[in-house]
Amino acid sequence: MQKIFWWIVPGIGAFLFFLALGSNNQPSPPPSLSPTPAVSPVAQAAHATPKPATRGEEAEVQEVIDGDTVKLADGRIVRYVGIDTPETGAGRRTVECFAHEATERNRQLVEGKRVRLEKDVSETDRYGRILRFVYLGDVFVNELLVKEGYATAFPYPPDVKYREVFRAAERTARASGRGMWGAACRIRH
Repeated sequence: MQKIFWWIVPGIGAFLFFLALGSNNQPSPPPSLSPTPAVSPVAQAAHATPKPATRGEEAEVQEVIDGDTVKLADGRIVRYVGIDTPETGAGRRTVECFAHEATERNRQLVEGKRVRLEKDVSETDRYGRILRFVYLGDVFVNELLVKEGYATAFPYPPDVKYREVFRAAERTARASGRGMWGAACRIRH
């Protein structure tokens, strides 16, 4: 037992000596003070507002049908992908709360203007409407409608490219009580 003790003590001493040499006499900061990003770069990119589409087609909006649907000058109907606004009552008995406000905001944004249309995966929905992300200059219209409380995030696979952008925008609108998330509509999604 005494022989083992004489081998262990110098071994531990040598280990501590070399450990001290390797530290360059600079203490490591505690883990809580280490510089680490609060959100990973991948997560930041997923929540960042996308840059305006540089590809895709330009088209003129002839008419706003409702908060998330427009008619183009060439007659095609575009449904904004990834979001959903309250229904205006077409084919329904009741108009959903904030439907008229959402339609009017969409009209203010795009009616009579040239927009850029960005496709995700699907070309059309089951009603034959083309599915697109819509940009007016540098403004991502789909996201803006959600952020201002006129629309909800509505990811519908496989068209989910900006799902996290829309979810973050909806969280912001809800937390701020904007639009349909305010006192005017006490809806639960």
